[in-house]
Amino acid sequence: MQLKYNKLNFEFFIAKRLVNTKHQKSLSHVFIRIAVIATALSLIVMILSVSILDGFKSAIKDKLVGFGSHIVVSKHDANYSLETNPILKEQSTIDKISQIDGVVNVQTFAIKAGLVKTEFETQGVVLKGIGDDFDWTFFDNNFVKGRRLDVSQGSVTNKEVIISEELSKIADLDTGDNLYMYFIEDQARMRKYEIVGIYNTGMQEYDKLYVLADIHDVEKLNDWNYQAQEEVSGYEIIIDNFKHLDNITDEVERQVGFQFDINGEKLKVSSIIQLNPQIFDWLSLLDLNAIVLLVIMIVIASMNMITALFILILERTRTIGVLKSVGAQNWSIRKIFIYNGLYILMKGLIWGNFIGIGLALLQHFTHLIPLDPAMYYIDYVPLELNFIKAIIINVGMIVLTFLVLILPSFIITKISPVKAIKFN
Repeated sequence: MQLKYNKLNFEFFIAKRLVNTKHQKSLSHVFIRIAVIATALSLIVMILSVSILDGFKSAIKDKLVGFGSHIVVSKHDANYSLETNPILKEQSTIDKISQIDGVVNVQTFAIKAGLVKTEFETQGVVLKGIGDDFDWTFFDNNFVKGRRLDVSQGSVTNKEVIISEELSKIADLDTGDNLYMYFIEDQARMRKYEIVGIYNTGMQEYDKLYVLADIHDVEKLNDWNYQAQEEVSGYEIIIDNFKHLDNITDEVERQVGFQFDINGEKLKVSSIIQLNPQIFDWLSLLDLNAIVLLVIMIVIASMNMITALFILILERTRTIGVLKSVGAQNWSIRKIFIYNGLYILMKGLIWGNFIGIGLALLQHFTHLIPLDPAMYYIDYVPLELNFIKAIIINVGMIVLTFLVLILPSFIITKISPVKAIKFN
């Protein structure tokens, strides 16, 4: 009875026997291990790099938005200093903005620059007035102790404030203590507030700057009209998806950016990116760094794979000659060694995914690796594991490595069966 062998099974069978050699003294055995380790390490670095970059960008964006918002509407001649010119609060404008798709909340705010004087030093701060329309989500997630401000009554007699843990350490204050603030104008003024809450976002430069208070008290400090027709520094707009920031900013611009309020003041619309260009330019530069790192890792993995395959072909030159002498085609033999390369690749990918994703999840839940918040705006290495990007990295490595493996396998076509069998 004649046995029929499936061509694919034959090539795969030979490839499996070649790559699973148990001879520890074999040079190819050592290089196969090196190639597997290099592939795994490259994948680990790529997964962690992308996860750290995404996590870091997300954390910084969330903190910047938490202190402000995604979009700010203010007076057109506003220079975004700590002393702002007011606009009139109009419900029709708020309603118009709220109806835009993607807008989650529209809140009014007022700011006033001041000083916190302690026994040993003076700290400049920004008193930010908020109302009952304020979105507390960000500060709720960053409270250390205390409670929210009670701004429901809308009274200028409300003298409660929330300060940061950084400022509380500088001024040696705690919840329940009094905070004395000084406002330098033509005539210096002093206000006494009760501290009802302390927060810590990890962004030290912002933490020690912002003090939250009732918006009506800030309006009074600014000598604005806070009774019949309320005056505010502007509107803060929070959206549901940062990816839609540019589109929603353009839509807000179309709706209110070209209109005048009842005082004849033109409104200006600015996104968080326009208000913090240096930080977002820095984040964009991190994208370029990540791309360079990914390319380097892929090149390292590919070079190790090519080296391992060349060594494997060199050691199996006699086997190649025997296969050719019994009628095996060049492409068939090349497929054997390509299978070898893909086997090494898949083994490295399995270990790389297991270790890389494992380390990412470990850091995500434990915050094991710290950072200096004074330099990085956050006190731990943030990770945002995106499984779609992880799949893309894996598929990209498989495709690119397969294309690279075609090159060393081409040398098989140049091997003479007679010389190969005599090769030692």
